[in-house]
Amino acid sequence: MDTGKQLTGTLAVAVFTAALGSLQYGYSLGVINAPQKVIEKHYGRSLGVWSEKAAILSENGTEKSKLLEPGQHPDVIMYWSLSVAVFSIGGMLSSFLVGFIGDLKGRVKGMLMVNVLAVAAGLLMGLCKMWKPHIMVISGRALMGFYCGLTSGLVPMYIGEIAPKAYRGALGTLHQLAIVIGILISQVIGLDFILGNDEMWPILLGLSGAPAILQSFLLPLCPESPRYLYILLGKEQEARKSLLRFKGAYDPTPDLEEMRKEKQEADKEPRISILSLICSSVYRQQLFVALMMHLSQQLSGINAIFYYSTAIFSRAGIGQPVYATIGVGVINTVFTLVSVALVDKAGRRTLTLVGLGGMCCCAVAMTVGLRFQNEFSWMSYVSMSAIFLFVSFFEIGPGPIPWFIVAELFSQGPRPAAIALAGCCNWTSNFIIGMTFPYIQAWLDSYVFILFAVLLLGFTVFIYLRVPETKGKTFDEIAAVFHSRRGKPKDSSELQQLKTSSDA
Repeated sequence: MDTGKQLTGTLAVAVFTAALGSLQYGYSLGVINAPQKVIEKHYGRSLGVWSEKAAILSENGTEKSKLLEPGQHPDVIMYWSLSVAVFSIGGMLSSFLVGFIGDLKGRVKGMLMVNVLAVAAGLLMGLCKMWKPHIMVISGRALMGFYCGLTSGLVPMYIGEIAPKAYRGALGTLHQLAIVIGILISQVIGLDFILGNDEMWPILLGLSGAPAILQSFLLPLCPESPRYLYILLGKEQEARKSLLRFKGAYDPTPDLEEMRKEKQEADKEPRISILSLICSSVYRQQLFVALMMHLSQQLSGINAIFYYSTAIFSRAGIGQPVYATIGVGVINTVFTLVSVALVDKAGRRTLTLVGLGGMCCCAVAMTVGLRFQNEFSWMSYVSMSAIFLFVSFFEIGPGPIPWFIVAELFSQGPRPAAIALAGCCNWTSNFIIGMTFPYIQAWLDSYVFILFAVLLLGFTVFIYLRVPETKGKTFDEIAAVFHSRRGKPKDSSELQQLKTSSDA
């Protein structure tokens, strides 16, 4: 039985292959950041609102700065914001389809099917100079977002189902780790002397489809999830074969017995639709907590830093802002590893509270730094340190935890609907930040992070008051916490009647 706990080559290949999808998601999040100025020039030229000739002539004129910067033209600002934010629209739309695609053909074939979207998106962006760059890039980003919305659900689902019990926590956080590594890779190869320049930037964007090609070659080598085969399809023999491929030579009977019990539970409990979950009074508090966890992740201001960090560092007076942005990427990766080590020891609630509280203080420090950098030159170091610490606190708790706490708050029946709703909430708030941040920054100027500090304070108070610790608790124990707060005893018949229940 001992070999059942070992990490086999097949398991390693399967986890690595699945995580390529998360890597691609991270790469697509970060890639748009470094070449912003270069892309704005191409947009300006394509839209006919800017040319090098006009820029050179205007150097002698009085309105020098206005004509020099294509990024200051309203049309370019709009198309640029859309290029950043349309990625999230794609993710918002497709996050609802994760359960459907995962169940339709299985986890492995599901991931293989959606790779077509990623390759098409990569080609659209890679060949964008052949037509109107702004239209091609926006279409490619929308398609890539649609792919990433699916992969950000399918990858944790597959890894969670194939991971042995002893390693489930560590392997589960690999989704977030692959995302931050993807962000870091995009920042490094986005440097102007590598691919982030006038000639090569379409290749930089087009490369976001490359992991999908590698993944398509590796996926046929990966066994299907035994849980999917047994619990959803009832194919016990195929599940046995899959277990033996994942775990080597061992007796799979205890694992199959555990799945048989899980299948019985799943068959007893109704598969709850998204609509009935929203209307149900039984799960209202859990759903509210799950959605607030995802909102706290996105509305913390972290994506403002990922999307616009180069611009923020320029404002803070850093000579080489792209290197500072890469520093953020390195810290991101290191602190995600810290979270992997701590999450099962310190607990979810504690780490989230420490993370959000720390980010709130950093947002205040960042504002002070940006506000006084003209009076005191050392203030630029304050804002820079604040950004680095902000990212560290994010990756300790608010970054990785919302992705897997939703699964802990809900049992088998409502879980797919809850994950779809939480995913959509995450992508929607991501879109709102991506679209509005340039305008909010123009309006509030150096006080922009005060807005995030206020939101972070609110989220910290909410989590302190309303979110229970889920570490080491069964679903029944977590549900009991929520039911006792509603002042009602836990009524299992009410749970069973959810199929017909309306708003109580």
